[in-house]
Amino acid sequence: MRARTVLPATLAAVLLTLTACGSGEGSTSGSAAGSSSSEASSPAQPPVASNGSGSGAEGERVPKALNFTATTVDGKPFDAKTLAGKPTVLWFWAPWCPTCKGQAAETAKVAADNLGRVNVVGVAGLDKNAAMRDFVSDTGTGSFPHLSDEKGEVWKRFEVTQQSHYVILDKDGKTVHEGVLPGGKGLADKVAGLTG
Repeated sequence: MRARTVLPATLAAVLLTLTACGSGEGSTSGSAAGSSSSEASSPAQPPVASNGSGSGAEGERVPKALNFTATTVDGKPFDAKTLAGKPTVLWFWAPWCPTCKGQAAETAKVAADNLGRVNVVGVAGLDKNAAMRDFVSDTGTGSFPHLSDEKGEVWKRFEVTQQSHYVILDKDGKTVHEGVLPGGKGLADKVAGLTG
């Protein structure tokens, strides 16, 4: 029964994605129209333990939003629990998206300027891993990890329905911003508000 409802929703998300790229428009409030709940965008999430340990980086409690694993575009395992305790920028992008390419330089600059204080993670989707690796190489964004989300599992987790989308979490894993930031403009200010 769930499969029947997921397929139309997935198709709608893909169609929205294809029409949104390059438009420079976006939302700064919810990620999916009409969505009812999200692990990542609900108000405060209490820290939860996963698989018994309940700890992320430096013994931090792991918020529900960061309780997932993935694989990087380089084929390495990635455990989001390691992001716990610091603000985190999740940048959802697609390799063929000109808006995403336009955000690359500013996103890389924010990552470099906040090294050790803020996590920046790219979440690539809507294409194959080879294209994702090429994007990272071509845009010079290899200084921070990029997840290969070919199946869209992380995108679904955060209810992202279009590429060139940012989800910014505070140190407790609460979503404090989500939406498109054309050219990455404003990203540095949003991050500074979480670190300063």
